[in-house]
Amino acid sequence: MNIFKNTKQLLVSATVIAMAIPAFAAISRLDSGKSTVGIIFKQMNVPVDAKFKKFSAVIDYNAGKPETSKASVEIDLASFDLGDPEYNKEVLKKEWFNAAQFPKASFVATSMKMSGTGKLDVNGTLTIKGKSANVSFPMSVKQEGTNQIFDGSLPIKRLAFNIGEGEWKDTSMVADEVTIKFHVVTTQ
Repeated sequence: MNIFKNTKQLLVSATVIAMAIPAFAAISRLDSGKSTVGIIFKQMNVPVDAKFKKFSAVIDYNAGKPETSKASVEIDLASFDLGDPEYNKEVLKKEWFNAAQFPKASFVATSMKMSGTGKLDVNGTLTIKGKSANVSFPMSVKQEGTNQIFDGSLPIKRLAFNIGEGEWKDTSMVADEVTIKFHVVTTQ
């Protein structure tokens, strides 16, 4: 009887582990080699593209029930790249990102709703430089093999996050409007 009891416990344990494996396998991982987060802004009315070289994203997307999906993104502000080392150092200063005090920017989704085939309306909280704001934006999602691809853009006002203090509050040099663009690829 003792052998039967141990065998039964072993079978139950094996069944639980077998059921848990697909759940763990379904967790999406960021493909950082294929993913990008950048911004577009105007300096003296000329568009400027810049990117962040380091960021992380945790996306638990449920295509069958998008309203149960979760997403969070964290951006390393010191990885900001304008294409010039001197400019890169300048934007990390207190007047701009103040990366010494606020090294990360973050976004946490609070809701996702399907708005059409492959399209979602996303709401969440964006935090930059210690300031948080509720934001909404459209996002597209598509499946390619085992990859999920999320694309979108989020327009913000930089001054709402104190990006550009002192003399840099003047929007005649650097516009207040900034668009955050992302292309996030996850794999299972």
